[in-house]
Amino acid sequence: MKNKIANALSDFFYEYETPRQVLVRNRRVGVVCRLIQLGVLVYIIGWVFIYEKGYQSTDTAVSSVFTKMKGQGYTNVSGNEKVWDVADYVFPPQGDSSFVVMTNYIVTEGQRMGRCPEVCENAPTCWFHFPLADFLHLWQMTGVCANRTKTCEVLAWCPVEDDHNIPDPPLLMSAENYTLFIKNSVTFPLFDVTRSNLVEGINSSYIGKCLHDPEDAPLCPIFRLGDIVKLSGFNFETIARVGGAIGIVVDWTCNFDLHLKHCKPKYTFHGLYGNPAETDKAKASVGYNFRYARHYMENSVQKRTLYKVFGIRVDIIVQSLARKFDIIPTLTAIGSGVGIFGVATVVCDLVLLYLLPKREFYKHMKFKNTNTYAKMRSLPTELRQLPSTTEKRQNILQHVRFPMV
Repeated sequence: MKNKIANALSDFFYEYETPRQVLVRNRRVGVVCRLIQLGVLVYIIGWVFIYEKGYQSTDTAVSSVFTKMKGQGYTNVSGNEKVWDVADYVFPPQGDSSFVVMTNYIVTEGQRMGRCPEVCENAPTCWFHFPLADFLHLWQMTGVCANRTKTCEVLAWCPVEDDHNIPDPPLLMSAENYTLFIKNSVTFPLFDVTRSNLVEGINSSYIGKCLHDPEDAPLCPIFRLGDIVKLSGFNFETIARVGGAIGIVVDWTCNFDLHLKHCKPKYTFHGLYGNPAETDKAKASVGYNFRYARHYMENSVQKRTLYKVFGIRVDIIVQSLARKFDIIPTLTAIGSGVGIFGVATVVCDLVLLYLLPKREFYKHMKFKNTNTYAKMRSLPTELRQLPSTTEKRQNILQHVRFPMV
């Protein structure tokens, strides 16, 4: 038993096996093999290393964005002049990465809680009092029919808002000249790199006089609202009237194998809500709007001024991808590429053994068939009983001739 274990260990540690190589001189197979190898080589170099940059590790950024709007608006509605500043037309005012700039509105002043006729485009006409309503209403029904309007009386903030007619042109067309300042900071934890969109050369004096332009000033963080709308593909007057949504994408695609100063942001603009070429009548829901109220007390009575705000919702989206050389993905890419080279061998073997006219000849040359049982029976009895160690077997078989089988 010990000898068998020792012989097995000896064979395992001191013997080396290598595949049998057969050199085939065939033009068709040779051309197929080289073409496949060339294709694999182009794939590894062109796609894996150059296009996909398989020799680099990647990381995404943790980002922070804050914004600041500037500009004043002016309206004159029925002789009522008003100046609008940032605190009036930006919601919310904290400088978030997502905010709304008011461009149009419908105001209902002096509302107080009470009973008044319903005002609605689809409000049903009534001719008598009834205890309860079977219709879908926005307010609490009282069951009384208002004689003046022949509509249902409701318990609500009176007078009830009438938003049938949206002001056209928009009341705050001056919003086109508002400016937006974006400050963005990104950190790539894997590479321990922090960058800001206020890159080299963007200082206080430059910010004070620059205005973003994709060609002339692509790194300026000051944006004119009218330019943002135009670059997103919308018409400002159309979107200002009923509202909409626009996305500003700040793209950080950096290669840290180069100098850090080459890691700069790129700004792109996208119309997120609605198609500028589509007519309003074809849409189920037009624009973007919301309501808010300003409450006050008058003669010990609580009142409010209700605003239906139409505005441009701006969403600032940060996307990032940083790369840097790393030996581990490089070796992984090379190893997988070397493994793909085996495809050429598989294809060429299939051609040799199954498609060419001389496939039987190639099979005979590639595979060596042995009849071990017949050869062992031809040995003398005393040789068959000898220990089957590699060294003794080789010494004995050197002096034995196998008969033709």
